[in-house]
Amino acid sequence: MRALVLEEKLKLSLRDIDLPLEVGPRDVRIAIHTVGVCGSDVHYYTHGAIGPFIVKEPMVLGHEASGTVLEIGSEVKNLKVGDRVCMEPGVPDLNSKASKLGIYNVDPSVTFWATPPVHGCLTPQVVFPAAFTYKLPDNVSFAEGAMVEPFAIGMQAATKAKIVPGDTALVIGAGPIGIMVALAALAGGCSRVYISDLVNEKLAIAGQYDGVIPVNIREHDLKAKIAEETENWGVDIVFEASGSPRAYDGIFNYVRPGGCIVFVGLPVEPIALDIVSASAKEVRMETVFRYANVFDRALALIASGKVDLAPLITGTYDFEESIAAFERAASANPNDVKLQITL
Repeated sequence: MRALVLEEKLKLSLRDIDLPLEVGPRDVRIAIHTVGVCGSDVHYYTHGAIGPFIVKEPMVLGHEASGTVLEIGSEVKNLKVGDRVCMEPGVPDLNSKASKLGIYNVDPSVTFWATPPVHGCLTPQVVFPAAFTYKLPDNVSFAEGAMVEPFAIGMQAATKAKIVPGDTALVIGAGPIGIMVALAALAGGCSRVYISDLVNEKLAIAGQYDGVIPVNIREHDLKAKIAEETENWGVDIVFEASGSPRAYDGIFNYVRPGGCIVFVGLPVEPIALDIVSASAKEVRMETVFRYANVFDRALALIASGKVDLAPLITGTYDFEESIAAFERAASANPNDVKLQITL
């Protein structure tokens, strides 16, 4: 079956590849409609690895997807042929300790689309567990369905923050995930969310949403800006979503005493944390790795109209143009948030 294959670092091809399509009793076979181009996909393309996950053999890319059910297994009750769906791409061992604790995203045996050595979904058809396949409401498009996966990361961050209605927040980094975090924080009850970055184009995209206040840190001292806006108290929650090691310098200056910092971005190198400053404020610190138990909630928020992700889709490519889509994503155009590929 034809697929977008990462052959090795900086080498993509559209070619036939053998992929399993046998439907088990609890599986569904899905015709893929739309796949988002994620930063992790691009990182595998440009670097050949993310931390310990190294591309050692050809791998099909893609993990943000929507499609239509073509066939169901004999034990599947929640879906039927013809259903429009989106898929949660990480599948754990449901008998593991992590799954039983409800933290299946950190199950060591989890298999995740387009994470070596697991193939992704940039191919016309896939077979996937029905338990991690969600029916799209009629008012949610395939394009929006493929946005549920990245929005789920924002939902995980907002959930870990334990937002109290009326809280204020700062998101460091206005990339796709940073914007998703900001929107999830607003949906979770934050009264306003500041978002910082170096790039005005990204900040302009984030700033089109009511309640999101962009701050260009080339033009403003972020510490002084937050102090001014909060009467020297600090925000209730800081979300670090840039992954830049420099973002950690002085990060505890932005949060109020007793507040929370949620680490969402993944630095490419070890970083130093000022634990004394954290302790002096008794700051609660949380980490995020993908998501667990929020996918259906993310979809429900999109369906409700309370979260509109459609403005974040800045380019759509046909399947035969997949390589061009990845080349554009790798160029880091500041006007782009989410590129998608339709099959």
